[in-house]
Amino acid sequence: MAVLVNSSCRFPAVSAEGTAGPERILSPLEKICLEWWQSQAAGAGLYNPANTCFLNSVLQCLTYTPPLASYLLSGEHSRSCAERDICMLCVMEAHVSTALRCSACVLLPLAVIHALPLTCGSCGAVSDSYEAFLDVLLDIQAASSVTAALQDFVRPECLTDFRCSKCGELGATSKGFTIHQAPRVLTLGLKRFEYLTGRKLSQVVKYPEHLDLRPYTSQADGEPLRYALYAVLVHRGDSSWAGHYFCYTKASNGLWYKMDDASVKPCGLDTVLRQQAYLLFYVRC
Repeated sequence: MAVLVNSSCRFPAVSAEGTAGPERILSPLEKICLEWWQSQAAGAGLYNPANTCFLNSVLQCLTYTPPLASYLLSGEHSRSCAERDICMLCVMEAHVSTALRCSACVLLPLAVIHALPLTCGSCGAVSDSYEAFLDVLLDIQAASSVTAALQDFVRPECLTDFRCSKCGELGATSKGFTIHQAPRVLTLGLKRFEYLTGRKLSQVVKYPEHLDLRPYTSQADGEPLRYALYAVLVHRGDSSWAGHYFCYTKASNGLWYKMDDASVKPCGLDTVLRQQAYLLFYVRC
């Protein structure tokens, strides 16, 4: 569920036809369900055995991602997986199935914690014009809202001393980012922490329950691309070095819940929209 971001310069564009596809398709597009199959209250809370509040919060947001949950609840993956003993998706399938069917209880997600891989920081080659993103990171230093931050994200930047790869001439140009292919699930990351010091930017950044992504895409004049908020991950504290993470999720019954490790409590939408959000999760309407 990646966002394809177009980094465009005012020189002959590179066609999106040449972009690499996914290494593996878990489910055909026509089988992806963006809505819940049935209505029920929030499921289990999660124990925090050793400062795992961030893991717990992310895990809860993923658990309440409708298309992912629907796929995992179907059991389709584990039935065909040949590497169950080392498969992270099999672990997620088991966790989501248990968590959603276990209301008013608390789970210890040891299987998920033990299955987390340690990987090299090298990410490989990057395309010149198109990059696949799992989330969109937004600078909020000068933004009072997510929509303002998105406008800053797509605003063209003037570049000097740019050498054209086609003609070799040195000159000025402009560079901008747009979302080229709208995802079914959109994750917006708000840059709450300063890069060097880790100090938290605690100002209020407003975010909507419903978002139209169309103005920030490569085809900004088309039909609206509407998204609905379904999860908010929050950091409480003054820096990236300390603090606590919790989240708000929208269950399949349409109600919101505050999920703070073992605690699962219902709450109102007005409370959800007043948080110092760190990650915002939207699903296509």
